Amino acid sequence: MNRMMRFATASCLALLTSGAALAQTTPNVPSLQAPDLGLDLLPGYLKTSDLPDSLQLLPPPPAEETASLARDEEARRATVPLRGTARWDLAKRDADLNFPQPAANFSCAMGISISAENTPHLYTLMRRMFLDVGLSTYGMKNKFHRTRPFVAHSEATCTPADEDILRTDGSYPSGHSAVGWGWALALAEINPERSNELLARGLAFGRSRVICNAHWQSDIEAGRTMAAATFARLHADSGFVADMKAAREEILKERQANKPASGCDAETAALAAQ
Repeated sequence: MNRMMRFATASCLALLTSGAALAQTTPNVPSLQAPDLGLDLLPGYLKTSDLPDSLQLLPPPPAEETASLARDEEARRATVPLRGTARWDLAKRDADLNFPQPAANFSCAMGISISAENTPHLYTLMRRMFLDVGLSTYGMKNKFHRTRPFVAHSEATCTPADEDILRTDGSYPSGHSAVGWGWALALAEINPERSNELLARGLAFGRSRVICNAHWQSDIEAGRTMAAATFARLHADSGFVADMKAAREEILKERQANKPASGCDAETAALAAQ
């Protein structure tokens, strides 16, 4: 088993949260062990050998005393005034990758409440994409083990309970941002009438990781690259294509039934503080 596979559901380390040990055996994902992550993962669509290779697609993370690293530092400083605000609280919610929270995070942008009850095909598709997109980041993560900004600056994050895991998990690329951008791409294709709102929410989801002090800006951008590459590869999988079609039909019915998402004013106000 290669290094990427040994760390496989450490896609969840990059996509962190807390919880119970995971062991799974599926046709697509070999038996994997991960520390206490608390993520109820579904098997992905792709074999690990079919995932995009971040070692081929991404440059190394910014080196010391370069303009790229200076840009990362400036992006971090720009978010400091948001700590303790409603935008900081939204970043905390974006950090939680335990479903149903991610579905709720994209419901306002979708214009429809995404849930296991209302939109079961879409809900399952989001959960299955999670592992594929997250794993795509691990070649570079494991090679460089980039230090995260909260460690470099001896500060806190918006999720203190996750910091012990984060300290040992490479910052580049951002798995959180990859998954968020992958979801945004899929949702925008399913519901093109809301594509601007959904893509903007995907961008904000990545920015939440900088606001949270858990990632550098270049981590976020590299995560989006891997998300786009994985999303493109997923379109060659017949199961994914079928699930996208079923989700599209499901959303059309929800729109025709005029069942908009509710409680979106607070999210809109928080996002205005970008």
